[in-house]
Amino acid sequence: MKNFFLVTIISILVGICSIFLLPIDLLQVDISTLTNQLLNYTNINTYFATQPSEDISASSTSSSNPTIVITTTPTAANMSVPRLIRKIFLATEQAEGAGARVRRSIGTPQLRNFSPFLMLDHFTIRPGSGFPDHPHRGQETITYLLSGGVDHEDFAGNKGTIEAGDLQFMTAGRGIMHAEMPRQNPDGSANVGLQLWVDLPKELKSCEPRYRDLKAQEIPTVETDEGRVKIKVISGKSHGVDSVKDLAYTPVWILDVEVKPGGKVVQEVPEGWNAFAYTLEGTAIFSSGKDGEKRTVEQFHNVVFEPQGEAVYAEVDAGAEKPARFVLVAGTPLDQKVVQYGPFVLNSQEEVYQAFVDYQTHSNGFERAQGWRSEIGKSMRH
Repeated sequence: MKNFFLVTIISILVGICSIFLLPIDLLQVDISTLTNQLLNYTNINTYFATQPSEDISASSTSSSNPTIVITTTPTAANMSVPRLIRKIFLATEQAEGAGARVRRSIGTPQLRNFSPFLMLDHFTIRPGSGFPDHPHRGQETITYLLSGGVDHEDFAGNKGTIEAGDLQFMTAGRGIMHAEMPRQNPDGSANVGLQLWVDLPKELKSCEPRYRDLKAQEIPTVETDEGRVKIKVISGKSHGVDSVKDLAYTPVWILDVEVKPGGKVVQEVPEGWNAFAYTLEGTAIFSSGKDGEKRTVEQFHNVVFEPQGEAVYAEVDAGAEKPARFVLVAGTPLDQKVVQYGPFVLNSQEEVYQAFVDYQTHSNGFERAQGWRSEIGKSMRH
């Protein structure tokens, strides 16, 4: 009976909000618990999304994490059409979750409507901070840990830890509630990584949630340009080397690229896919368009490419003091409307309102959220 009255009240308010175009007012209903869990998530957002053969040899006998050495280097004869750079901008640091710090680039006024990508956070989680119990619906999250360790636990009983170099691919589907908390490192150091949110195709938004952990030793590595370039093929393909398959429902390429001083790399990406490069370390030089205009990009910047063109060109000046490292990410655009409120990503306002109702009434995918509290999130509860 209590749930019946709650749903009735929410339905009335939804009608009022629709008339006055003030969807944020829905939060005034008794869902303060959800509001607290969402913490600093953003308001509702609505928009429409609309190589030659090479000599390859394995330098490692390990089948779990082979290093492939490419003996050819880029020449004028085998160059692909370079992508034009649309924009370059700094990912500004901000607070997120419970005491965590993130540099968010995608999902900010600087870059929205970049399907299938919804958000990119470069996070730093120190002891005593983290991302306690919170829900998701309608998207996939990809977490790539750069240093430290992060524990995970959800309401279905799944739990585990990813270490430096590992990834977790999570499909929220019709609904999941989980917590992501940092490991307490003996030296007190922070846990650092990237988290990318990827939209799900409309027909998969009600699928069952699932997880796929990818361990560092499973990721193939390519070396090219006489060892001056190293590429971890997390997802997708590089220089004829394929990644592990079936990681996410939405097709996405993720490559971790390190270029030493004097090194150059030409990385092909699927034509028509949206692509960007986020710089983790050092200073890289990216070429833009057929004219080859050079753009120097420093640490913590996002380089956004136009969808036309066959490849991304990058290099590091021979006189640089240290290598540059960046992640190159590409994904197939989804031709669908996106309506997002925090961790709920659907295709209409009505579906977002329904997600709030389902979460509050523990129904339609959130049944196991009722009374659930993670063990790893206990340290954040007051």
